[in-house]
Parts: sequence; C-alpha cells; structure tokens
Amino acid sequence: MKVYEYQAKAFFAKYGLPVDNSLVCHTAEEAVEAYRKLGVERAVVKAQVHTGGRGKAGGVKLGKDEAEIKQYATQILGMDIKGFTVDRVLVGEAVDIASEYYVSIVIDRKSKSAILMLSREGGMDIEAVAKDTPEKIIKIPIDPLLGLPDYKAREAAFTLFDDMAQIKQAVPLLQNLYRLFKEKDASLAEINPLVLTGDGKLKAIDAKMTFDNNALFRHPDVFELFEPTPEERKEQDAKDKGFSYVNLGGEIGCMVNGAGLAMATMDMIKLYGGNPANFLDIGGSSNPTKIVEAMKLLLSDKHVKVVLINIFGGITRCDDVAKGLIEAFKLIDTTMPIVIRLTGTNEKEGRELLKGTKFNVAHTMGEAGKMAVELAAKC
Repeated sequence: MKVYEYQAKAFFAKYGLPVDNSLVCHTAEEAVEAYRKLGVERAVVKAQVHTGGRGKAGGVKLGKDEAEIKQYATQILGMDIKGFTVDRVLVGEAVDIASEYYVSIVIDRKSKSAILMLSREGGMDIEAVAKDTPEKIIKIPIDPLLGLPDYKAREAAFTLFDDMAQIKQAVPLLQNLYRLFKEKDASLAEINPLVLTGDGKLKAIDAKMTFDNNALFRHPDVFELFEPTPEERKEQDAKDKGFSYVNLGGEIGCMVNGAGLAMATMDMIKLYGGNPANFLDIGGSSNPTKIVEAMKLLLSDKHVKVVLINIFGGITRCDDVAKGLIEAFKLIDTTMPIVIRLTGTNEKEGRELLKGTKFNVAHTMGEAGKMAVELAAKC
C-alpha cells in the first residue's frame, strides 16, 4: 500500500524526523490560502500522486507570490503523470538547499533483512545514479535482532557527511526512520532528497512510504489512508472472494488452480509469443459460483481476448470441474474463445463431458498455451 507524500511526512513528523512546513490543497484557491498561512516569501507547489518523476513531468513548481502559486496549482491540478491524474497538491515552504542526499530503508530479500541505502547524489536523477554509477549508493544491511544502534547509525552517517555537525543530526534521523519503518511494518521508507540547508540543518523535503498489505490489520491509522486505484480495488475484491489476482496487462486471461501452476501457465503463454493478462489462482474449488465470479473478473478486463483455464485435478476431480464449468457458463454470456486444459484425477471423464461444448479443449499445457496464443492473434 502506498501513501501520498504529505501523508508520509505526517508519519515522519510523528517520529521526530525534520520535515518542511506544508499544507495539502485540492483547489487553486486552497493553494493560495495555504501560501498565506505559511507566511513565506517563496513556496513550492508539488503534485501528489502515487508515482515518482513528478519534477521531470512538470509537477513541481516554485512560486514567489500569490499569483504564481495560483497559476502553478491550476496547471498541476488535473495533470496526468504516468497515468495518474493529480487531484491534490502540496504547498510547502521553499528551502535554501546547499546540497542533496538520498536515504531509504527497503526490504532486501538477498540479505533477508531491511537494508539502509544512502548516497551523496540525491535528487531527481537518483535512478540514473543507481544505473550508471552504482558504487555511489551505499547499502548497509540492518540485522533485525540489533536494529540500528548508535555505532551502526554513525557508520552510516559518515558515508554521507564529513562535518560532525551534520553527523550528529543524521544519527537520530536514521534511527527514527528505521523505528518508523519497523513499527509501521513498512516495505519502503525513502527521503529523496534529504537536504542540507544553507544554515547547516538537515531536512526531509520529500517523503515516500509503502506498507505491507498483510500487516495493515495491525495499523488502522495506516489503513484509513488507503485510496485504491481501480486495479487495486479489483485485486481487493478478488481477495474477498477467495482468489489471488494480479493484473498484468496482456491479452490472454488465465484461470488456474494453484499458484505454481498459474506461474507455469504464464510462462507457457510467453513461450509461444503471447502475453498473460493476469495471475489468477482460484484455489481447489469446482464451485460454479466461484468460477462465474472468476470469469466476471477476467471479462471485466478490456484487454482480454482469450481465456485459458488450466486445472490440475488432485483432490478436486476433473469431472467435477468440468460439470462446474458447464453450469457456470450457462450463466455467462460471452463469445470470447475459451481454452480448457484438464489433467489429473478423472481427466478423461472431464474431457468427455466437455465434448460438443463451445470450449476449446487441450490435452497438455503446451497445447493449451499455443492454442490460446493462436486464438488471441485472430481476435
């Protein structure tokens, strides 16, 4: 789960991290009023969207009076940034920036721990730094049993700063960031940039956080900030109905029982030159109602041209699955090609039941994948 910058900054402030003064606004008039309340000479108007690259897209502007603040807020509100429409902006005090740094904590599967990442090359081009000069990004694993004690935080601070005045500020900043990351079950806590101001103070003028969805039940204060996109809402609805669903944007919808088989099915589709539209694991049930709900989910995706149903019958018998499919499709009105592959317990009986139906029946996974890709090419 992602939150907006202003929401992440609110968490930062609660945990003692130095953030700039700012106010969230939904209209240009609110932006002007926020500028007045801040009482500063210059202010920054920043688009609030769940993606990066706002500055390069024109979503961050510096204004020096009410007229410019209103102009920039009007320009940014309604802007499309990487598919996200801006419906709110953050108006914050302009900071006198002497230098910029990058700090983040993320989950690192390789070290099986959180990892602290730091760089003296913070700012808009941090992605280019990571790609072209990865040696400029320092990675420090955080032992979950030790956390970030003083000596470890000082070690990290020395990679960023040479002046002891900044190091003394950075140590509690890094420790508080890790405390926030751990206590709120975050998967990312990022400051880019962490700036050194002209008067020698460190300040987080941007904030980014994502949280582990599986831990949200422990954090009602985080969950209340959840504003799902249409795709996230669809995934949540699927979860409520007992499915595991992830949209992938391809043209071949997949309905499979079992996560491993679902992944193998997607690989097979790619092998034959197609693109899976989704990951959808319906579990072991042959319940027609469940199949109907899964098909509705697939058919709601405008990119889907063909549906591939790949079922392994273990405890669930293939003939029961076939009966469930036949009953389900009496309730579904679609002319979309359906490819079905059944294997396992009573697979012959299952395939026999499907003879004479509108389904395209395959015997092997390779045959099913190839058939689905060929049908999609004709649509």
